Amino acid sequence: MDSGTNVVITGFMGTGKTAVGRKVAQLLGRSFVDMDEEIRTRAGRSIPDIFAEDGESAFREMEAALCKELSARRGLVIATGGGTLVDPAKRERMVSSGTVICLNCSIDEIARRVGRNPHRPLLNVADPRAEIERLLAKRHAAYAAIPWQIEAGGLSIDEVAARVVEIAGADTLTVRHPNGTYPIHIGDGLLSHLGGALRASGIVEDTCVAVVSNTVVGPLYSQRVAESLRAASLKPFSCLLPDGEKHKRLAVVADLYDRFLEHGLDRTGVVVVLGGGVTGDVAGFAAATYMRGVRLVQVPTTLLAMVDASVGGKTGVDLPQGKNLVGAFHQPLLVVIDPSVLAALPAEEMRCGLAEVIKHGLIGDPNLFTELEREAGDAELALWWGQDAVGRIARALRVKIGVVEEDPFEKGRRAVLNLGHTVGHGLERLSEFRIRHGDAVSIGMVAAARIAVELDRAGQSLVERIEAVLTAWKLPIRCPPLDAEMIWSAMTHDKKRRGDALRWVLPLTIGKVETVEDVPPPLVKSVLRSLGAR
Repeated sequence: MDSGTNVVITGFMGTGKTAVGRKVAQLLGRSFVDMDEEIRTRAGRSIPDIFAEDGESAFREMEAALCKELSARRGLVIATGGGTLVDPAKRERMVSSGTVICLNCSIDEIARRVGRNPHRPLLNVADPRAEIERLLAKRHAAYAAIPWQIEAGGLSIDEVAARVVEIAGADTLTVRHPNGTYPIHIGDGLLSHLGGALRASGIVEDTCVAVVSNTVVGPLYSQRVAESLRAASLKPFSCLLPDGEKHKRLAVVADLYDRFLEHGLDRTGVVVVLGGGVTGDVAGFAAATYMRGVRLVQVPTTLLAMVDASVGGKTGVDLPQGKNLVGAFHQPLLVVIDPSVLAALPAEEMRCGLAEVIKHGLIGDPNLFTELEREAGDAELALWWGQDAVGRIARALRVKIGVVEEDPFEKGRRAVLNLGHTVGHGLERLSEFRIRHGDAVSIGMVAAARIAVELDRAGQSLVERIEAVLTAWKLPIRCPPLDAEMIWSAMTHDKKRRGDALRWVLPLTIGKVETVEDVPPPLVKSVLRSLGAR
């Protein structure tokens, strides 16, 4: 959690903003500001008196001035008045200062809590419940636009505060693309807040949502996701795909189309991808092509998908001749990353994701690479990630975000993200995907570094550093004893081929790479043999 940003709690009257805010401030060791109380103190009058003597407009002007002041401060927990953030300008100002969370309760619960309260001037009417209903209807769109939502009815103050702290620990990155932007929310426990995140992104109530997962991930998390979506008044249904790269086929996409139609998914619907890179590619391609495109939300559950596959809009399926030969660019509406799910990930899958993190360090973050060098061997992988999973995922993602923003459709610069993939995809295909993607990319990065040395574009010390960090994190650096000619043949079916030439991404130094297309095939095969190929 960034201690410099504010935590802002808002919502209708009676939802517990003040009590929850005080508890959150206590848990986080921060100063607490209740905006209504602050206005009362500064004005020297009660809010009912301000309304009666000066009118509601004067009170709203005081709110606006206080919003401006508080948004310029840092490290606060703020409870707003019930109507404060209904105004778009105030809402935008507070959202820019930190994490804004809206508490919700049912009309019955609100009516029970507030009753006929003389300290609530807006309810000083003959029928308070009817006025609650009217005000809630009027403010509905404004509350729905708040980035995070918590259903507070039926929960204790401590339970709601714990959920606020959970959300406040999230980090949000923004990805810009030719048609707009989308957020990446990263934080432990965010699976339980997915519904609110969708509503805040413009998904209206009663929207049909296809939750596409696989037979491994679905039983672990689909119910939690469905509960969050239903709590946000959305209508989810589940689609389970078979697990594994071998099922990344057009036939599986066709089956998804049937499921979408069966459940009435139309162009107003949403596809939520809950899984790793394979699930994301298949379901993303289905979303891109079903009814000429429906909205897509990525919820990655593997480290590999979190730091790479879920971001950038690339979707696709394999053909027998090669990986990702059929696909489309389809930008997500948002990405929600919950690092807590990594606790269930096998160590070998975590290492596969770490290969992509190392790759991002090589491409554009020397400090990240150095940190991985320094800590390798001194910490177990799960422990290392557990220390600051949110921050480390965000650092790896910033490298990819910078690249995809510069080249959203892979016309040039974006090719650098394929470091290690030219050899890697060949090994995957030749092994019929028994070699994991991260392991194949690890070997591919070593091959690329050795090729760079042979072409006098890099020094031998670079190869030694890359091999050392991969080995320390228990990633492979040797090629399986496959025939070098066969590996070369498998590589030539890669979609990155330009005419008769393969496109290579070669590391020059830590943090700097280049693309080349003139690597002689005999040199490539010689390097493969030096790594253990026959």
